[in-house]
Amino acid sequence: MKLDIDLNRETGVPLTEQIVSGVQEWIRSRTAHPGAKLPSIRQFAADNDISRFPVIEAYDRLVSLGYLDSRPGSGFYVAERHRAMSAQGASDPRRAEDESVHIMQQFNHPGEALKLGSGFIPEAWRDMDSLAQAIRHVSRTDGASMIDYATPLGNATLREHLQTRVAQLGIEAQASQILITIGASQAMDLVMRYMLKPGDTIFVEDPGYYNFNGLLKLHGVKLVGIPRTRTGPDLDALHVQLQQHRPKLFFVNTVFHNPTGTTIAPPVAFRLLALAREHGFKILEDDIYADFQADATDRLATLDQLEHVIYIGGLSKTLSSSLRIGYVIADHATIKDLADIKMLTSIGGSRFAEAVTVALLERGMYRKHLERLRRRMRDALGATAQALEMSGWEVFETPLGGKFVWARVPHVEDAQRLVECGAPLGVTVAPGSYFRPNAEPSPWIRINAAFANEPRARKFFEAAAQLAP
Repeated sequence: MKLDIDLNRETGVPLTEQIVSGVQEWIRSRTAHPGAKLPSIRQFAADNDISRFPVIEAYDRLVSLGYLDSRPGSGFYVAERHRAMSAQGASDPRRAEDESVHIMQQFNHPGEALKLGSGFIPEAWRDMDSLAQAIRHVSRTDGASMIDYATPLGNATLREHLQTRVAQLGIEAQASQILITIGASQAMDLVMRYMLKPGDTIFVEDPGYYNFNGLLKLHGVKLVGIPRTRTGPDLDALHVQLQQHRPKLFFVNTVFHNPTGTTIAPPVAFRLLALAREHGFKILEDDIYADFQADATDRLATLDQLEHVIYIGGLSKTLSSSLRIGYVIADHATIKDLADIKMLTSIGGSRFAEAVTVALLERGMYRKHLERLRRRMRDALGATAQALEMSGWEVFETPLGGKFVWARVPHVEDAQRLVECGAPLGVTVAPGSYFRPNAEPSPWIRINAAFANEPRARKFFEAAAQLAP
């Protein structure tokens, strides 16, 4: 058989990406039945007059994403399990395929599509020289860190630095109440393992952090979405849901919320804590974007002092994604139990990464980097919001910091159309459905302002605004 996929060498989108998208669309259109055989790699390349290499890479990626099965000596076939997963719908405890595709897109090699919806800071915005200096320093002075595990709680000096940093936010915690984790993602996973079991209910923000939502579904936890407004969680909606559910936990992103870029207002924070005390649930406060904020505002953990709040932060978003430094702060009993779970699930963290982070903090490199990064992101956010509005877009709220702008084209009801608009221009975006608890359709998309000044981004803004109603 021959696949009717239109490959265009003039768009700037890599052929591998076009093949992956084309096969996915073919399968989703239901013209392909489970078990249908695809053309061989050689035949596909010949049919489309291209090299075999992008076909090999595309087929391999489609196998990894669950769209195809590879049968050695026979060929490639539409996966049976893909159709089963589609039939189960977005509430399936496994990650929805579209979310997986979005995550994979973030890790594609640079120089391909413009990842306008990415969660990362561009490499050019990182302080590579300081990172290299810190790595050389640790390699010379602490050779054991290159081969040994970190201690269960993590580097003592690093925890003392973090204690000082959160004290500036008004959070009174001892260093022994801080557990270093392999990124904030591990901190979330540890808390989930500690507090939740299959069938339990957790409240999450809608929209909110898609990776955490996927993790919860994987473990069979029931998600209830609470709408995120410009000032924080919708308290009226929260009150209604509390009459119907008894959540163990409410996951809240306080400052520069992902994806809307908003920050919880003080009156909302106070009322949210009052509801937590009244109804007996804990709040998991995600403050991963704290270091993007120049003038600190009160956190939930500041107002509550860790009585009903477990606080999560990290340095990966600003310092280095590769170092994977996160942390969780809670009462002593909770930290002890979380450390035990950490030992059981990962033995320990990276002593080397923790030592390099200490060097960056102690030598003032991180502080200088943050000052530059904040200015750069603030300028980019303002310019992005202005460009969107001039093109006819609606911006949810102009962020005061962080990385993201949450925006929509007023007459476009489903952001999937914006995804399709960006593809021929070599632009990938993150549609709002990725950030909703059960992948419900949304007109909004997340835009990373660090990438929004490129010509392809501006062409995309203009083209999307011209889409027919």
